[in-house]
This record gives sequence, C-alpha cells and structure tokens, in this order.
Amino acid sequence: MPVKLFWLQCGGCGGDTWSLFNSESPDLPELLDYLDIEVLWHPSVSSKTQSERNELTERIEKSELELDILCIEGSIICGPSGTGMFDTVSGRPKKEIVLSLAEKARYVVAVGTCAAFGGIGGDYVVEATGAQFNKREKGGFLGNDFVSGSGFPVINLPGCPCHPDIVTGTLSALVEGDTVRLGEYNTPVEWYGMLVHEGCSRNEYHEYRVEEEKFGEKGCMFFHLGCHGPLAWGSCNKILWNRRSSKTRVGVPCFGCTRPDFPQQYPFFETRNIEGIPIDLPEGVSRAHYLAYKSMAAAAAPRRLKTRKKVE
Repeated sequence: MPVKLFWLQCGGCGGDTWSLFNSESPDLPELLDYLDIEVLWHPSVSSKTQSERNELTERIEKSELELDILCIEGSIICGPSGTGMFDTVSGRPKKEIVLSLAEKARYVVAVGTCAAFGGIGGDYVVEATGAQFNKREKGGFLGNDFVSGSGFPVINLPGCPCHPDIVTGTLSALVEGDTVRLGEYNTPVEWYGMLVHEGCSRNEYHEYRVEEEKFGEKGCMFFHLGCHGPLAWGSCNKILWNRRSSKTRVGVPCFGCTRPDFPQQYPFFETRNIEGIPIDLPEGVSRAHYLAYKSMAAAAAPRRLKTRKKVE
C-alpha cells in the first residue's frame, strides 16, 4: 500500500515547500514515485477543493484513513489568548488540526525552524511555538511527552529554509525503515551532527584569527561580522545549496538559522563581544583558553593568509 503523507502548512512563509521543490537526484516527483508516497494533501500541489480537504482531515481523525507521515511547515499559532484563531482553515484553528492529525500519524516531521522551534512568529501576540519545542525549551505545542504512532517524538528538520536533501533524505529513511538517530533537539544526527563551520572554505582564516571587519574579503567573519558558523549545527557546508555553494562560501555570514533561538534578538551582521572576544563561543571552549589560543594563532598566521586578496 502507498505511504500516505499529509503536509500541513501553518504559520510561516512557505519557504520550506519551495526549497523542497528544488530537490534533485531524485527530484520530488521521482522520490514520491520511488518510495510509493501518496500525498493526501499539500497546499501547493493538491487539486482538491477546501471541502474535500476538510473531509479528508475528518476521515483521518475518525481513523477511517491511515496517516503514515504528517509534515508540519510553519509554527503553530496559538493566539490570540490561546484560541488559535489567528491561523484557521474553514473557521477552525489549525492548532486543533495539528493535534488531531499528530495523534493519528506514525511519524510527525517538523519541516523548518518555525515548525521545529517557533521561529520568526514567536511573540506574545501571535503566540507561535514549535511542534515540540518552544525555542530551546522542550514541550512546545504537543507537549514534552508526545510520541507518534511509531514511538518517535516529533522529528525536527530546522533551517530557514530546510535544505531539500534533508527533507527527502529523512522521508526516505522513514519509509525504508532505516535508523534515524536524533540529537538533543530531536534533529537527525546524520544532518545536524556537525557545525556549519565544518567544511567552511574560510576555516584556515578562522584558525589563525585572520579577521574581517568589512564584506568582500576572504578572511573569517566570525569575530566581527556576526557569522554563526562555529555556533550552529547543520550541514550547509557538507551538502551545499544547489550542489555548489553556501552562505560563507560567497562571503555572507551564517545566520544560524538552524538554531532554536533563531532569529536572534540582536543584529545579524555584528558579533557581540567582550574586549574583542565574541560573547558566544563554540561549545566546550572556555573563554580563557580561547583568548590564549587565538592570540598565539594570530601571531603565527602565515603571510599568505595575511596578504589575502579580495574575493573575485
């Protein structure tokens, strides 16, 4: 029997959907065909009417139709005052649909940072939250103890947007019955078990503390220009975007869009620091050791790094 997937779009921009449409090798139609996935509903590709969609939802809720995978895109909107009426379909709060479908699904996948952690909509008016996390705090909308029919918690695939290979790879693993190991924030270790810093083409500049204070140079952007590469867990410099690039490879700081606290409440293109040392340091690094090491590394930096040329 086909694997039945329902894609529910909640409070977000739809960017994860459009990222997924850029998947290749295989592309999305090929993947669905190969894995024998039947898309019951997706807001951008389904031809069903709204009434047919509501009927489909009702059948799942009544256990008349099995649901294998529920994909949630966008944060769950609970405002105003816990009613969820800021985000509805046919007059019904989407948060109610999230809850009812999640209780029936074998797997629940939160696609994108908004669905995973609350993301951009997390203020006191909108009352947005992630499916099972609210920023770094576990619980979120579905609660700390929620598990789907397979015994899994919500599988989080953060990113703004999430890389298409991560979505297709996760769906493939679930359908094929492969092991999906989850980390601290319920993210698959396969794709989120490394820092964005790993694989960055500017790593050597970082190690020798060859810093940049303006854009257009080849050096490290962590110390002054707000790069989150050493702080954010993700595979942007492993699988690359469009098979060829990443933010840091084209001279743009990593925004840390896979982090639970994204977007942060301070400027993107500035590094917060104390006496020139970044406030936020990579995990497991003490400030005193970091200061001593980077001072020695800067003094030992090769001339070829110090005399770098502008990015062409």
